[in-house]
Amino acid sequence: MAVVQLRNGESQDSLLKRFRKKVVKSGVLSTVRRKRWFVSKSETRRMEKKKAIRRIKRRSMKDNE
Repeated sequence: MAVVQLRNGESQDSLLKRFRKKVVKSGVLSTVRRKRWFVSKSETRRMEKKKAIRRIKRRSMKDNE
């Protein structure tokens, strides 16, 4: 859980900016987005396989240049 304390003489904008950075760094938003819908194990495997294929293709194209 991201907790931010207001410092002496700190503006609301800078406090909000620090809070946003902390939330992004902790990975809370990515977890929430990932768990927004139920994804079956077979679907997860299928997506991972597609990602791996894309990654391999990109690497091979990068090597050819």
